[in-house]
Amino acid sequence: MKIKDCVRIDLPRKIDVRGSLTFIEGGNHIPFDIKRVFYLYDVPTAEGRGAHAHRELYQFLVCLSGSFDVAVDDGTEQSIIHLNRPWQGVLVPPMIWASEVNFDPGSVCLVLASMLYDEADYIRDHDTFLMEKGIA
Repeated sequence: MKIKDCVRIDLPRKIDVRGSLTFIEGGNHIPFDIKRVFYLYDVPTAEGRGAHAHRELYQFLVCLSGSFDVAVDDGTEQSIIHLNRPWQGVLVPPMIWASEVNFDPGSVCLVLASMLYDEADYIRDHDTFLMEKGIA
């Protein structure tokens, strides 16, 4: 996969006098069925999360409140995707090194995943990631 495969997706928004509602349907709004949901919160501003890649898993990240950056790396190109709207998210496909950084206080990151947790799917060393991509 390449950086161009890390796409921002605008989710449906229903807005009326009562407020706003956004929903996500797996296989419709995002290109996978949702197998696992988790969220990150209380992340200190100077800290980050992630800093790994997945061999097969797709993730979709949404900033429910606050803001943070998603740093993505395909082994040859890097990019930063800023998230700060609860109706927008970013798709992170397999074999993309991703880190969530620069959290504003009170930020909440929702993560939708295409697979159940499987430690064997994680690549936690960047040199190993490059080697598996055939770059190093």
